[in-house]
Amino acid sequence: MKKEKSHAFGKDIYLLGSFNNGERFWLEAASWDCDWYWGFGYIETYTNNKNPTKANDITAHQHYNGLCSCRVETEDYPSGKYVDFLAEHKNISECVLTEHEQWQFSDLMKSFYTLRDTAQMMHSGHSRLTSNKDINLKDMELYTHINKVLMPKIFQAVYNLLTPDLTTD
Repeated sequence: MKKEKSHAFGKDIYLLGSFNNGERFWLEAASWDCDWYWGFGYIETYTNNKNPTKANDITAHQHYNGLCSCRVETEDYPSGKYVDFLAEHKNISECVLTEHEQWQFSDLMKSFYTLRDTAQMMHSGHSRLTSNKDINLKDMELYTHINKVLMPKIFQAVYNLLTPDLTTD
């Protein structure tokens, strides 16, 4: 399966692969949401998966960390099998990335989720599990560094992995 970059609903999207039912799934480019955090890792399918620019709607929305880097139940593993990269998922038939690239991609995505959670804690000063605020971990300098320096590095590395090499076609 060849890499593809397209555009849908005002955002760049990158083909990741196809599910067993033939439906292709795409990674949506990062977006700065609500003026304080990065939205990223969104996996979409469209009413026109062959040409998402002409799609009328999104048919499914999920998060990468719900597809990979998580425990997925299967017949062989009813208590759950940890899925490290896309080709390991039982519902995925094809991927645009080689196995080596899938490992790189999974590492980048795991780094994104780790930094996202850290940035949220630096923004609020705590993990927001309780109202106990005996300790304040708020650090706006670190929050800014994560969001303005580190996250864009991850996004660019992901885009580099998923962008088709137009010189080889």
